[in-house]
Amino acid sequence: MAALAGGLLWVCMLSAFAQQGLVAEPDALAPHLLSVPGEAMLIDPPATEAVTRPGAPLVPPPVLEPAADEVGLASWYGARFHNRRTASGELFDMKALTAAHPTLPFGSLVCVRSQITGRSVVVRINDRGPHTGNRVIDLSRGAAEVLGMVGLGLKPVELFALEEGDRSCPAP
Repeated sequence: MAALAGGLLWVCMLSAFAQQGLVAEPDALAPHLLSVPGEAMLIDPPATEAVTRPGAPLVPPPVLEPAADEVGLASWYGARFHNRRTASGELFDMKALTAAHPTLPFGSLVCVRSQITGRSVVVRINDRGPHTGNRVIDLSRGAAEVLGMVGLGLKPVELFALEEGDRSCPAP
């Protein structure tokens, strides 16, 4: 009985709105507008729009972080490979800021950022690897030290391929 009374009340309210010329029609482009013949009233502004009032301070839009080109686990290699030839033909220097990547061209610069500490380092690709399927990059010991991962072995990282001439990581 209460449901019937509630439904009857709803129908009465809709007919009262219709008599006043108010029509609530869902609109895919502006669902927050109530349609009134000849004008539109804003009922509830969308949360994404900034409301500006005279004298009110302007709030800057949120700064979006650049999306990483690759995300995964990084490993490192050092003394065992020191002074051996890399896939690029140069000698491996475990203290240099270099890395092995399966596909990036030799000489490419890559920003590697730790997802744990937020530390980052720019490395030059001079070798191929990692040779284990669950890793995205093998760092030299020098690069691993900068990221603070020497004792850890593996660390979750983000990779950002840098443009030619760019030698710094994107801001976090």
